[in-house]
Amino acid sequence: MVRPIITYGDPILSKLAKPVSDFSCIEDLIQDMFDTMYEEEGIGLAANQIGIDLNLLVVDISHTEEWDESMVFANVEITDFNGESVIEEGCLSLPEIRFDVTRPEEIVLKYQDQTGKQIESEFGGLMARVLQHEIDHLNGVMMIDYLSPLQFQQYKNRLQELTNRQKEETQEQFSRGIVL
Repeated sequence: MVRPIITYGDPILSKLAKPVSDFSCIEDLIQDMFDTMYEEEGIGLAANQIGIDLNLLVVDISHTEEWDESMVFANVEITDFNGESVIEEGCLSLPEIRFDVTRPEEIVLKYQDQTGKQIESEFGGLMARVLQHEIDHLNGVMMIDYLSPLQFQQYKNRLQELTNRQKEETQEQFSRGIVL
């Protein structure tokens, strides 16, 4: 099931996500996350981007030559990093906003898969980039938090529009009795 994407201005995007403790009931959520990500033509999605307060993310860069399968990550923690790269990023929660973000080129990640199995792996290139972007979401950080105050001013009007739209959508759902 495709779920609505939470955009800038919603408080869930600014808080630390809760750990996944029960892996027996996340299968449908994971499928919804993939459905939503594909519908929005994204390559990564954190659970809080669809309003779910869980340390859970999905990634699919299988359309590239770099990776051949989609992946699920829960309770993620970057334990080491190396190098640096600057690449233009976009975000489903910040539609129409793109700019260069500097991040480590390689990371070591401790995480659990969808069954709860503990794993530690190294990732580089695009996969490392996507993982860091989504892990930021789970830690209450958005890519705009990397902007200098002067750069932030460039996007201020668009961010205010997103905040206003998010408030209107939340108010509309509340008035209909639908609170996600």
